[in-house]
Amino acid sequence: MSTTPTAHSRRPACRACGTPFDAPFLQLGPMPLANNLPRTPAELAAQATYPLDVCVCRTCSLVQTPDVIDPQVLFAHYVYLTGMSDTMRTHNRGYAAHVVQLLGAGPQDLVVDIASNDGSLLLEFQALGVRTLGVEPAANVAEIARGRGVETVTRFFDDAAGGALRDAHGPARAVLANNVLAHVDDPVGFLRGAGRMIGPEGMVIVEAPYVGEMLDRLEYDTIYHEHLSYFSIGALARLAEEAGLSLVRVDHVAIHGGSLRAHFGHRATWPAHGGDVIAAIARERGHGFADPATYERFATAVHANRDALRGMLGELVAAGKTVAGYGAPAKATTILNFCGLGADVVSFTVDRNPLKVGGFVPGVGVPILPVEALAERRPDYAVIFPWNLAAEIARQQAAYRAAGGRFLLPLPMPRPFEDAAERSPS
Repeated sequence: MSTTPTAHSRRPACRACGTPFDAPFLQLGPMPLANNLPRTPAELAAQATYPLDVCVCRTCSLVQTPDVIDPQVLFAHYVYLTGMSDTMRTHNRGYAAHVVQLLGAGPQDLVVDIASNDGSLLLEFQALGVRTLGVEPAANVAEIARGRGVETVTRFFDDAAGGALRDAHGPARAVLANNVLAHVDDPVGFLRGAGRMIGPEGMVIVEAPYVGEMLDRLEYDTIYHEHLSYFSIGALARLAEEAGLSLVRVDHVAIHGGSLRAHFGHRATWPAHGGDVIAAIARERGHGFADPATYERFATAVHANRDALRGMLGELVAAGKTVAGYGAPAKATTILNFCGLGADVVSFTVDRNPLKVGGFVPGVGVPILPVEALAERRPDYAVIFPWNLAAEIARQQAAYRAAGGRFLLPLPMPRPFEDAAERSPS
């Protein structure tokens, strides 16, 4: 595969505090873009790869990749849809109820969702009688949301966009940003722009995967070019300070393998970070979140996982067993490419998302087929790449399992999925 530098740049310093980077603690090697699914063998062969390194800031402890891909390349056309999972729909319903209750939002209030995708979350707010506005840079996905009755502005969000959207739509009671803060190269400007949109008592509420879960569960598959930052509570507090906000409250939620729901507010209303936030930052320090040795141990474990997964799947194939995958999330691109596993080992994978079916997993060329192919082809084993949805997938594929098919989980070490033992978070 070729390396094309035009879409790629490399920042020399922390995107939160400006401290120059030390050497990466983990290098995953040249990687294709995780969600840019090739549709033909020729497109697969022509795909560019880019470095994928991970650093931790010695000043503010923000874990991040210095490798930046032009967001127009990543997000102008997108294949991930938030409404495809039963787990996500349940999460969104509870999330909307939380925000409405916390802020006392009613019909007169506006809730804005940045990177609103297909509008699934905002539909839950509409059901509760709250006005909504989506902001989504992917034109194809924004059109899906508008078709579902969700007013959506097609644009990228930054500091300037916050002021323009407030001028056009008025102040918001809540600005939501779910699994998007990690995607932006200027998170300080992003938060500052979101802060411009809320009224004095409003909140900016961000959901992002927690670096503590990544470390504990060896979730290196969440590292790909779209994800520029991996947040601790301490790093979020530092970002808030840089953006002129306070980190009022942080909740831990199970979605995406363990995430933070961070609540930011204006300093005029909340002059300091919340007391629970300060206590949580102290606990993180005690757990070594600022210690380079913590991340060196993580990197060592990542390489051990690669060896174990290669060994397990290679032995199965050598024994004449057939191995497939379930799901084609970005996680699969990272795992399969880092581990060097192609279609000679994982013969195909299946996915419920029609925007992915018919393509290939970037880099390794594993074909993506409809979910029905799992029952039709009956592989002996299937690796669940969206392991955070393993329990839901196992329920949906009861017939495959009843016919003798077995699911495998790739992380933190490869192993069979067992109903009684698996209580993996959503």
